[in-house]
Amino acid sequence: MISRIERSIERFGDRFLDRVFTEAERSHAERLSGPARTGSYAKRWAAKEACVKALGTGVADGVQLQDIGVLNDKKGAPRLILSGGAQLALERLTPSGCRADVLVSLTDDPPFALAQVIIQSVRV
Repeated sequence: MISRIERSIERFGDRFLDRVFTEAERSHAERLSGPARTGSYAKRWAAKEACVKALGTGVADGVQLQDIGVLNDKKGAPRLILSGGAQLALERLTPSGCRADVLVSLTDDPPFALAQVIIQSVRV
């Protein structure tokens, strides 16, 4: 729920934002104001949660929320950028001779922010 993220931002401020979001995500959200700003953070939170579930790790096994970045490409489509423990977890899941494509879809319809993450392997 968007209000849950809004309350966390109000209560913990930069401490929460620094722990959860990448610099690029924060830069993107801070260009927005009001509900659009909160919605941006909430959608990215939802994507991070969906990603750790798709990886099968949760926020454990060395995977941190900051290891998952949600950025937009030139056309505005969301993209997941994995690093650190999230990237290692993805590599463990990927069959030999394949590459992993991580697909993400984001939406918000207040009071909800939703994300879906699909990991598919593609033969190379």
